[in-house]
Amino acid sequence: MTSSKAAFVDLAQALGTVIVGQTTLVRQLLVALLSGGHVILEGVPGTGKTLLVKVMAQLMQADFRRIQLTPDILPSDILGTNIFDLNSRNFTLRKGPIFTEILLADEINRTPSKTQAALLEAMEEQQVTIDGDSLPLPELFWAIATQNPLEFEGTYPLPEAQLDRFLFKLVVDYPDSKAERQMLLNAQSGLQTRRQDLAHLKPILTVAQVLAARQEARQVKMTDALLDYLLSLVHRTRQHPDLDLGASPRSAVAWMHASKAHAWLSDRDYVTPDDIKTVASPLLRHRLILRPEAQLDGMKIDGVITGLLGQVAVPR
Repeated sequence: MTSSKAAFVDLAQALGTVIVGQTTLVRQLLVALLSGGHVILEGVPGTGKTLLVKVMAQLMQADFRRIQLTPDILPSDILGTNIFDLNSRNFTLRKGPIFTEILLADEINRTPSKTQAALLEAMEEQQVTIDGDSLPLPELFWAIATQNPLEFEGTYPLPEAQLDRFLFKLVVDYPDSKAERQMLLNAQSGLQTRRQDLAHLKPILTVAQVLAARQEARQVKMTDALLDYLLSLVHRTRQHPDLDLGASPRSAVAWMHASKAHAWLSDRDYVTPDDIKTVASPLLRHRLILRPEAQLDGMKIDGVITGLLGQVAVPR
């Protein structure tokens, strides 16, 4: 195991000491980090979505900014704006919170489409345009958005064009009874999750190590047979009778990179069919759209994805 992989193992373990009972979620988030893909965290309030991102930024020594999105937030509140300086008689750029390495957009579906769209260029091209000038973002730039699946009043669903720019949609479930009991024991022993109480966490790896690990993950081998298998799955989503919208070409590329990242985390330099299958649900669940009649029949998107994986023969 290389030093980079060892550091990611240590990172996962350190996250597990604070975010108890979310082992699968943590691993999926690390796959997204390695792939350079943005993430939607969906879960009810109080399941640790914001805390998870804050702790990860602390353990990575990464610049971190959080935006609490509301209906009155404007694009300039995220991107920044040029301010006229009366003394120098020049405009000075006041950068917004998007100029960071890890950006947490809390409750992204509570802000209007115009403000949501302010993230589009940043997520795809790693730059923003302010008054006609294109400005680069940090090399790591990683956006994580949260949303509550229960409340719909006063929300603005993300358009398909924006959803497709997120690598994963991760569902944050309740921890099991054993994990929740451990949370209570941790709190009883004095572990708090306020900012000042997390300051004692020692960094596990640096941003430079993360960027180096991304390059290593990109070098993981994927055979022609597995590329054809992945493409068959993508094409099957576009032909599925219960789907109005299938996977895009962008999602096929993202699927390949996520499969390589999962293999790298599993300490392999080659992709297996299981790598492709493991990342399928978080990668597709926000991209595929069920037909209305399928929704009326009670079908769920994760069930459709599971069925798709069973319809395409696995290469030997």
